[in-house]
Order: sequence, then structure tokens, then C-alpha cells
Amino acid sequence: MLVIPLSLLLHLSDLNQPTENPIVPPVATFSIVGYDAETGQLGIAVQSKFFAVGAVVPWAEAGVGAIATQSWANTTYGPNGLKLLKSGLSAEQTLERLIADDPGRATRQVGIVDAKGNVANYTGDECNAWAGAVSGKHYTAQGNILAGEAVVKAMGKAFEETEGELADKLMAALFAGQEKGGDTRGQQSAALLVVQENSGYGGFNDRYIDLRVDDAEKPIAELQRLLEIHKQFFPR
Repeated sequence: MLVIPLSLLLHLSDLNQPTENPIVPPVATFSIVGYDAETGQLGIAVQSKFFAVGAVVPWAEAGVGAIATQSWANTTYGPNGLKLLKSGLSAEQTLERLIADDPGRATRQVGIVDAKGNVANYTGDECNAWAGAVSGKHYTAQGNILAGEAVVKAMGKAFEETEGELADKLMAALFAGQEKGGDTRGQQSAALLVVQENSGYGGFNDRYIDLRVDDAEKPIAELQRLLEIHKQFFPR
């Protein structure tokens, strides 16, 4: 007969107990949400010292809008925000509704662009410094736990000055933000999401580009490498 020590039984019992108030790290990151008026493309690019940031921050739907939800991210901002945009609300109106219904809004950060190119952003008072955003024609760049305001300013400038598709503009913004110090904790993951109607594989969905680097020493550079491969497989 197998005899299990009492101490081991007690340890196993403790493991089965539910954990109260699990520690969830903030999605400290920098992102840019943008729109291309010529193609109707909407997209988000993001980098963070956070594992698999692409599973949390970017949300988009062709003909509707794009949303980046971060800091102590409320992921319902993604699907709920897209529903509000789809109902006819503008980016600003959608943002107002999202934060009004969220008791944790002081810890949130979000950037939104709608299908008309209108943008809105929000940084709660309790986001970790440096936290803030800049916006311009058809884009908003935001971040938290950054080296400073220069990060988001450089992102906006790069977006405005870069030629090419929306994906190229978004990636240029990420590189520019990183050059100014980016996330002060370092790099780990990055993602690029661009949607356009009937532009996914076989024309069956709107996911024109959906690339993620979940864990890498230089995730932005790796994301750029993947984008170049994507262009070879799916030339425009």
C-alpha cells in the first residue's frame, strides 16, 4: 500500500485552493492605431515588455474601426468598442461610453480610430509614468511606462512622413518609438494587425495582415522580418 506523507497531502490541498486577487501585470507598452483613406485599411502596431502583447492590445474590424487597449488593459474595450463604432458612434463617442461604464478607468489607456479616420485616445490618471498620447490626421499613438513624451511624438512623426501602405507607416512608428527609448523595461513582444474588407486569405475575411512576435530579444525587428515574408506570399 502506498503511504503519502501528511505534509505532502496538505501541500497538494493548498494547490487546489483558488488564488485570491491574482497579480496581473500591466500591459506597459506603446502602440499606434491608424487609418488609410485611400484603401480603407485600419490597423494597430504595438510593442511591449509583456508576453504575447498581440493577444491583448489590438482589435479591429474592416469598415468599422481599430482599437488598442492597454495599461491595466480592459479587453472588453475591444469587442464592445467595435460594437459601438458599428452602431454609428464616432471614435470620441465610443471612447466616452467605454470609460464611463468602467470603474477601473483611471488605470486604462486606449486609442481608437473609426472608419472615417476620426481618432480618440485616453490615458487614466493612475497609469504608470510616463504615460500619454499624441494624435494627428488618421492616427493616435499612446504608451505607458515609456522613456518620455518623445516616444509617442516620434511615432506620430514617423507615421506622417512614411510612404507606402498602412502597415509600413505603423511599423515605421514602432521603430521610431523604440529609438527614443520605448518601454523603459525593455522589449519582449510585438504585433501588427491590419484589416481590409475581403483581404484575408482567399478573400474570406478581413484580416489582411495579422502577425505576432510573442517573445523575442528584438521583437520589432522580427515583426518587420515577418512583414517582408508576408509581402512575398501575398503581393498586392
